Amino acid sequence: MDAADANRSLRVTVSALIALTVGAVAVVVAGASAAGAASRDRAAPIVRIDTGAVRGFTARGIKIFRGLPYAAPPTGRWRWRPPRRPATWPGVRDAAHFGASCPQPLSPFRPPAPISEDCLYLNVSTPTLHLRARRPVLVWIHGGGLTQDAGRDYDGSKLATDGIVVVTINYRLGALGFLAHPALAAGPADTAGNYGLMDQQAALRWVQRNIGRFGGDPHNVTIAGESAGGESVLAHLVSHASRGLFQRAIVQSGAFEMTQPSLADAEVGAAAFAAKAGCPGQTATCLRHLPVDALVDNWPGSAPQTLDIDGKVLKESIGRALGKGRFAHVPILNGTNHDEERIFVSVGLAVSGGTFVPVPEPVTAGSYRRDIRSVLGATPKRVAAIAATYPLHAYPTAQAAFSTLVSDANFVCPAVRVDHATAQHVPTFAYEFNDNGAPQRFTPPGLLPRVATHASELQYLFGLSNAPFPGTFTRAQRALAASMRRAWVNFAAGGDPSSARVAWPPFRTGAPALSLVPPRPQIETVFASMHHCGFWATL
Repeated sequence: MDAADANRSLRVTVSALIALTVGAVAVVVAGASAAGAASRDRAAPIVRIDTGAVRGFTARGIKIFRGLPYAAPPTGRWRWRPPRRPATWPGVRDAAHFGASCPQPLSPFRPPAPISEDCLYLNVSTPTLHLRARRPVLVWIHGGGLTQDAGRDYDGSKLATDGIVVVTINYRLGALGFLAHPALAAGPADTAGNYGLMDQQAALRWVQRNIGRFGGDPHNVTIAGESAGGESVLAHLVSHASRGLFQRAIVQSGAFEMTQPSLADAEVGAAAFAAKAGCPGQTATCLRHLPVDALVDNWPGSAPQTLDIDGKVLKESIGRALGKGRFAHVPILNGTNHDEERIFVSVGLAVSGGTFVPVPEPVTAGSYRRDIRSVLGATPKRVAAIAATYPLHAYPTAQAAFSTLVSDANFVCPAVRVDHATAQHVPTFAYEFNDNGAPQRFTPPGLLPRVATHASELQYLFGLSNAPFPGTFTRAQRALAASMRRAWVNFAAGGDPSSARVAWPPFRTGAPALSLVPPRPQIETVFASMHHCGFWATL
């Protein structure tokens, strides 16, 4: 099945989820909005940043500012160009409401309206506005496959309550953020692709200029992200253009694509995409005049939806740079969830090679090896070795065996390789999120078994007011959430996630990871062997 077919398959499965989730979204969002309005007090804090004064609000003791522009609108002739500084404004700008989220397809992760190409906004939650407070800063880069989601979907107020300043950001997505077309790199100062990464760097520069006015320390910034946001964090570790903009890095489920395509390879398929979107002449002028919907609806088509080695933002693949020690030498916290791919396999997809691919047949004992070969692109000899390492009799179902092996191959063991590479140079802390009873916030009840899958850990760190389904924690899960937030805050503050209650040893060859289980995290001594990482290294 080619990339276009895979994209159509993904849309069909997403549409099915939407039909199940849209009603729940309305209930959750309405309830969250009412709760937020009820909890705000009458304080209206005002902060003057480099582009003008902004008025936020206070909720449960946290000062919150929303919809702050960190770059000028990337519209018109500025579409597919590096971000520019935002304009100034007179008077006091209202910062009580979110700015528009970036254009993206309809999905369970699409945020509420407004959606607009003018979307380069960020949000700040802070426990104090004292200029001398110099609190640690955590900048959150959302996931969503570089095609969906938004900063507004992550409420950082609980982390802020623990004493840090939290910034959540938008960045350009899909074709608007990552199209690598040769016509867009025609000028000497232009490049193709990675516009979303450039946006993230612009947001980090905004933090350097302004976060001190929100009580934060511009010299103590942690970048953190999950899934594609975690991959973005890894990209910033190796990008020279990001050096000096952060002092620590947190990678959550982000090691799934360690080899990025060259610019030439990324441009393959761009011409077909442009023609299908409405520009058979392949000119930058035509592309910049296309309606946004034409770009969203036809992405990715046959164009890769990934970061690329453009020679400016990224000069080499993430995996190669990490392996050679060519990355920002800052403390790193890196981890995965126990069965990352179960959420995808349950709807007939898998993440392989950094992109969604369809599982061609429902996974059964009869189709097991055929599905392995198709999804992993393995030779018959390797398929046999994989099936022997993950024998069907060792798992409750064929689907469980399949999701376990693709999770190990595509998420867990690449994360272990990152740990080995970075631990040679910097303090590295590894984790595995193992709460199999975590509420499923992104799938309808009954679709998944009790499993810690992709994105399960997010609710333990952030409020997820726009998640399609509600979730209630047990007392033990509330304790785990508190421990995780404390670990993330401690790491942001000083580069070590340990606390008085939970000692978190740094990763070394043969050393353990921390298993995030309720009510209290535990040392895990067989992390790599349990996931057969030695076997995957031989492949």
